[in-house]
Amino acid sequence: MSAAETTSQPAEIVVMKFGGTSVAGPEDLKRAAARIVAERERGSKVVAVLSARGKTTDDLVRQASEISDRPEPREMDMLLSTGERISCALCAMAITDLGHSAISLTGSQAGIVTDSSHTKARIIDVRADRIQAALDGDNIVLVAGFQGVSTDSKDVTTLGRGGSDTTAVALAAALQASVCEIYTDVAGVFSADPRIVPDARKLSVVSFEEMLEMSASGAKVLQLRSVEYARNYDIPIHCRSSFESGPGTLVVSENETMERPLVTAVAHSDQEARVTLAGVKNEPGMAGRIFTALADANVNVDVIIQNEPVSTTHGADLSFTVARDDLRQAVEAIEATGQNSDEILTDERIGKVSIIGAGMRSHPGVAAQVFRVLGEQGINIEMISTSPIKISCVISSDRVDDAVRALHESFGLGSESVHEEEPTGVHHRARVGQ
Repeated sequence: MSAAETTSQPAEIVVMKFGGTSVAGPEDLKRAAARIVAERERGSKVVAVLSARGKTTDDLVRQASEISDRPEPREMDMLLSTGERISCALCAMAITDLGHSAISLTGSQAGIVTDSSHTKARIIDVRADRIQAALDGDNIVLVAGFQGVSTDSKDVTTLGRGGSDTTAVALAAALQASVCEIYTDVAGVFSADPRIVPDARKLSVVSFEEMLEMSASGAKVLQLRSVEYARNYDIPIHCRSSFESGPGTLVVSENETMERPLVTAVAHSDQEARVTLAGVKNEPGMAGRIFTALADANVNVDVIIQNEPVSTTHGADLSFTVARDDLRQAVEAIEATGQNSDEILTDERIGKVSIIGAGMRSHPGVAAQVFRVLGEQGINIEMISTSPIKISCVISSDRVDDAVRALHESFGLGSESVHEEEPTGVHHRARVGQ
């Protein structure tokens, strides 16, 4: 028994999540096991959530496409859930070899209860009794991420790409963990994608609100729903590298962050598609019917623009963006309503660039600067969406990288331009070497 557990204070629970690149090869998986064991030996009770190894999920999707052009969603969930189970069983073996007791659990065994939306299920409850019992029995618990069990059909469900992040945060909330650590192949959250902007800087702290906007705008470090969950339950997230020991980026409530710069980051996505309904009847309830059909088809809509008809004899034009992978499903959902417009047009050659920053709330002129910079680069803005801390512009996909670099430079976000102090008063897990 560790010194931490001999005191009157109960051992804290730490949830650690390891992404696919962090467990890709044998040495990677053993490294993850060693980090889990090191946390346990510091006195914490540890729950680790693992993703499928490397490109396992992509390979499973490819296998399904070789069999069927449109795989049945229930069977896709059965197939895709296997990758995470393999990772957990292997990691439990590695931990046992390091002298600690470990038990691997599927999502359903761990008590992850979801709705019945196959391939994009949402967690509705976490019944963590079995995990708590295993922790009380001095076990390290490995939980297969990305999956759960439907509350009505009892079928296996998956949570969509990046769903292991949501699994980890949901477990952290249910177990009242002190922190949820997300281990990945990057050192934290950056002011832009370092592959596009070499001088992008790592952010020491980001608010939940900023991270929500960044995730929704294309930043792939954390899944959007995991950040929503963390904000709702006030679970601090520490996003850090699996391959180095330094601190990463803390994602915490806004009252724990210090004064922030005007703009925190530039996010982008090149996986967008636009749907335009030309000649939509200009009558009450039409938009409601269209977007209800999209919601029923589990299609998330991002930017929406509707133009008023030029005359009473013309219909309105309604445009919106969706994830490129959802394009066919979106068009089919609209066609199934029977409320067809004159024409349904699609465009898969669009992208999105966004600037995000809590400091934007109190500073005028940010939008003007964004539009001016893009104009100087000869980049045409096709659609615009805003929130109090975000401005997003839909542009041609082949100009996304140019837009990211220009905006990052214009707002002075480079590592040589901003001196960011380390945050104080946030969780001790940010310490170097942990």
